[in-house]
Amino acid sequence: MKNRPLILVTNDDGITAPGIRTLVSIMKTIGDVVVVAPDRPQSGMGHAITLDSTLHIEKIHVNEGDYDAYSCSGTPADCVKIAVNEILDRRPDLVVSGINHGSNSSINVIYSGTMSAAIEAGIEGIPAIGFSLLDYSWNANFEHSKSYIKTIAENVLNEGLTEGTVLNVNIPNLEKNNIQGIKICRQARANWKEEFDKRKTPQGKDYYWLTGKFVNYDKGKDTDEWALENGYVSVVPVQFDLTAHHAIQHLNTWNFNE
Repeated sequence: MKNRPLILVTNDDGITAPGIRTLVSIMKTIGDVVVVAPDRPQSGMGHAITLDSTLHIEKIHVNEGDYDAYSCSGTPADCVKIAVNEILDRRPDLVVSGINHGSNSSINVIYSGTMSAAIEAGIEGIPAIGFSLLDYSWNANFEHSKSYIKTIAENVLNEGLTEGTVLNVNIPNLEKNNIQGIKICRQARANWKEEFDKRKTPQGKDYYWLTGKFVNYDKGKDTDEWALENGYVSVVPVQFDLTAHHAIQHLNTWNFNE
């Protein structure tokens, strides 16, 4: 009898987050699950890894008892690295990260700890998906996202992914009957316009809170932002080769002779 797929589950909101518990429940229906996730929230960590301190992992008790779970003192990328190299007894067939509490669409993919875990798996040559729900609440309702997550994960297991890519999946915060379906998209051209709220401590020392607003400059109807605004689950294939291939020809016209 063929082994069930081995699925590594991680996130950036921490191992106690409701989103990861939902993701585990979905993945258990299609494979054998091992969880390795940060022991505390790691949102906005990007692809940070731990170099200047030790890493600790601890096996934790789960009520269901039908999968193993480990908390890790490091970042989401650390979790994937240590899972693949130290914890798992075989290479996972799939890595899933999330379900993130909040959007990772458009430029947010750069900062996302959720997506850094998926990208780290992709670097290892393991098919990977980052899942996010557009609801930042700790008590977000993930129920309507379950069938879409299962469908996308099963397709990746059955069909594989193009070499050098992982999937960034964002789910609108709508009731299931109001979701229009799944749309393959490109990343919208958008970014944050940051502002810093400057304040003073009682001792008179300046400190800052990062604030700002998200600005979408992209009017295309093939983007993740358009899809989400129109009730679709957005699926963006993300590559981790950051080479701007279109710029190479132009740079080769430059004169580098001294």
